[in-house]
Amino acid sequence: LVKSSPTMAECGRVDSRPTSHTMDKSITLPPDEIFRNLENAKRFAIDIGGSLTKLAYYSTVQHKVAKVRSFDHTTKVINHDKLYEISVQEEVTARLHFIKFENAYIETCLDFIKDHLVNTETKVIKATGGGAHKFKELIERKLGLKVDKEDEMTCLIKGCNFVLRNIPHEAFVYAKHADSEFRFQTTHPDIFPYLLVNIGSGVSIVKVESEDKFERIGGSSIGGGTFWGLGALLTKTKRFDELLQLASKGQHTSVDMLVKDIYGGSYGSLGLTGDLIASSFGKSATADKEFSKEDMAKSLLHMISNDIGQLACLYAKLHDLSRVYFGGFFIRGHPVTMHTITYSINFFTKGEVQALFLRHEGYLGAIGAFLKGAEEDNPNQYSWGENYAGSSGLMSVSPDMNPMQRARSGTFDMLEMDRLERQLVNLPLLQDPSSYIPDTVDLTEDALAREYWLYCFEDALDGVVKRAVASQPDMPEAAERAEKFRHKYRHKLETLRHQPFAYGSLTVRSLLDTREHCLNEFNFPDPYSKIKQRENDIALKYYQKAVKSLEQLNWEEKQFALVRGVLAGNVFDWGAKAVSDVLESDPEFGFEEAKRQLEERPWLIDSYDEWLERLKGPPHKCALFFVDNSGIDIILGVMPFVRELLCRGTEVVLASNSGPALNDVTNGELQILTERIAAMDPVIQAGLSEDRLTLVQSGSSSPCLDLSRLDKVLAMVVRERQTDLVVIEGMGRAIHTNYYAMLSCESLKMAVIKNSWLADRLGGKLFSVVFKYEVPAVKTSQDSVALTPS
Repeated sequence: LVKSSPTMAECGRVDSRPTSHTMDKSITLPPDEIFRNLENAKRFAIDIGGSLTKLAYYSTVQHKVAKVRSFDHTTKVINHDKLYEISVQEEVTARLHFIKFENAYIETCLDFIKDHLVNTETKVIKATGGGAHKFKELIERKLGLKVDKEDEMTCLIKGCNFVLRNIPHEAFVYAKHADSEFRFQTTHPDIFPYLLVNIGSGVSIVKVESEDKFERIGGSSIGGGTFWGLGALLTKTKRFDELLQLASKGQHTSVDMLVKDIYGGSYGSLGLTGDLIASSFGKSATADKEFSKEDMAKSLLHMISNDIGQLACLYAKLHDLSRVYFGGFFIRGHPVTMHTITYSINFFTKGEVQALFLRHEGYLGAIGAFLKGAEEDNPNQYSWGENYAGSSGLMSVSPDMNPMQRARSGTFDMLEMDRLERQLVNLPLLQDPSSYIPDTVDLTEDALAREYWLYCFEDALDGVVKRAVASQPDMPEAAERAEKFRHKYRHKLETLRHQPFAYGSLTVRSLLDTREHCLNEFNFPDPYSKIKQRENDIALKYYQKAVKSLEQLNWEEKQFALVRGVLAGNVFDWGAKAVSDVLESDPEFGFEEAKRQLEERPWLIDSYDEWLERLKGPPHKCALFFVDNSGIDIILGVMPFVRELLCRGTEVVLASNSGPALNDVTNGELQILTERIAAMDPVIQAGLSEDRLTLVQSGSSSPCLDLSRLDKVLAMVVRERQTDLVVIEGMGRAIHTNYYAMLSCESLKMAVIKNSWLADRLGGKLFSVVFKYEVPAVKTSQDSVALTPS
C-alpha cells in the first residue's frame, strides 16, 4: 500500500492481474481524500466487524465565513457611501468523520493515523464490534491509545437514533421493480418507538422506546452467518459477496417445493397461491439431479430471509410497532438481501408494515461508540447536517451491475457531518409533520426532469466558477481553488447521474445544497456578497419613492400594486440563468422593467381575488414571511408589503437565511437593511421599536426551504406570536419546495417562474406567476395543477 497522496483518478485503481481475494498491493491509499482534518482530530472510536472496519473521529475545521458590518453613518466621511462592509473571517466549526474500509487495510490506516496525528490530548479510543478484541493489541501498539470497549448493542442504538434524528433522507423502502428502487422517508418528528432487526451472524431484535431505553426482545441463531456457512457448504464459495452474486442469478423454484407442486395449483380455502414456497429445499430430497450453485444460493437466501421476515413481523405485531428498521452485515445495502427481506415483510403483514433500511447502517456502531466517548461535548444538544462535499453517498452495490464499482465502493466509504450553529426543529404550523415532504419533484422518479436539471447545473458551472473568483479579487490563489471546486462539483454531478439516490431523494434542493457545500469546501463562503451589496445600495435609494407612489393609489389598486411589487422583486434572482444573463448584460435592468416582464392576469396559479376578499376582513394576528433575494426583492418588493401588514395591525416576523446561498438575503444583511429603512420610514421604525416587526434567522443556508428543519428560536417566536399567516416567496422556497406543503393556518405562496423548462412543465411560460392563497381544510381549484406529467 502506498502512503503518498495520489490523485483521485489513482484512488482505488486495481491491478488487472488475477490475484487471490486479499486486497491487491497496487491499490493506493488516498489519505488526503479519506483521513481529512486529521491534524485537528480528537476523540476516536472504532467498530471492527468480521470484514469491515469503521473509524470515527471528531475534528475542528477552519473555514472562511463572510460577515457584514454596518458602517457608522453618523460620521461625515465621504467614502462611506456604501451601506455596510463585508469582511471574510476565519471560523472554527466541529465536524464528525466516519470512514469505512476493509479489515485488510487496518494496519496501513493505523500507520497513517499515527504519522499524522498531532493532537496529544487523545488518550483513549472507544471500540466496539466483534473484531475489537482481535485488533485491541495492534491498535494500542500502533497508536499508543488505550482501547476502551463499549457494548455493541448500546452503540448500535445510539448510532441509529443519531442518524434518524439528523439525516433527513436516512431511511428508505426498497422496491426492486419500481421506477425508483429507493424510496426515502422524511424525518419523523418523533423517531420512537421502533424495532431494530440487526442481522449479523445471528439475529437480534431490539425494541427502542427512547434515547436510553431499549431492550432485546428476541432473536434467532439463523442469520447472516447461517446463510454464509450453509452457502459455503452447498456451493464451495467462501466469499459472502460472491454467494450473493450467485443468488442474484439463481432460480429458487428448481430447488424449493411450491404449493402448486403439491396441489397442482393454489390452495384456495387456505388462501395460498400456487407460487408460494411450501418447503424450502423440498425438491432436493426427491429429485435425482444435480442442482446449480446459483439455484441453491437463491433458495437458501429465500429461506433465511423469510424466516427473519416472519420473526420480525410477529414481534412488530406483538409490540404494536409499525416502524421496523433492518441492519447488519447481511443487509449492507445489498439489493438482493433488501429485496428478499422486503418481499417477506410485505407477505407476512399484507403490506401493513414496511421494511425500512438505513443509508448509513454500516456506521451505526462507530457513531454510537463515538457518542459514548464524546458525552462531555454534548453532541446530542446540537443539530448536525450531512456534508455532501465530503461524503461518498449510498453506492449502487448491485452485484451484477458493475463488479469494478462494487470493488471500489467497498474499499473506502465516507460520511462527514457538520455541527450546525442552530438547533433545528419542525415549523409548529405544519398540518401533519410526519407526512410533510419539502420537495415538489423527486428526480429519482422522474428521469426526464433529472436529466434536465443535471444538465442545467452542469451548464451553470462556468458562471459559478467565474463568480467565485470575482468575489475574492485580493486572493491570487482563488482561481486555483475555484478550479478544484469545479472538479469536485462536476464529479458529484457525474455520481448523481449514475446513482441518483446517493444522498437520499435527488431534488433541485439537494443539487443546490451540494453546490453550496462544495463552494464552502474550497473557501468560497459567499460568491454573491459584492453583487448583493451593490444591489442593496441601489434599491435603498428608491425605497421612499416606491412607498410614496403606493400611497397615492386607492386601497384596491394599492393591494394589487403591493403583490405585483413582490412578484417583480422576485424576478431579481441570480440563481436563474434567464435572469442572470439579463442582469449580467444590462446592469440598468430595474424594478419597472421587471414589472413589465410579468405575466398579465389571470396568472398561471391565481388566487388573488380570494386574497383580496380576505384582506377586507379582520387583520391577521401575526404573519411569518420567508423572504428570498437581496436588493430590489427585499427592499422594493417585500418591505412595502410588510409595511402594509403592519399598518393593518398585523405583527410580522421576517425569516431570512442564517448563512449565504446565491443572492438570498442573510439575517446579518437584513438587520442592517431594516435599520436603514427604519431611518427613512416611521412605520417600519415604529414596528421595530414596538416589537411588532421581528427579524429571525431560519436556520437554513439553502435557496430552498425545509420546514421540518428550522431554527428552534423561530419555532418559539411563531408559537408565542400565535402566527396565523405564513408567506413563502420565491421559486426555490415556494415552487421547488413547499408547493404542496399543507399548513394549519392561512398561507400565501408567491413566485415568478424564471426557468422556461419548468414553466413549460407547469403549462405556462417564462415569467409566469404563481400566486397561491390557501386556507386549511378548504380545497381550492388550484390544487388540480400538477407539477409532474400525468
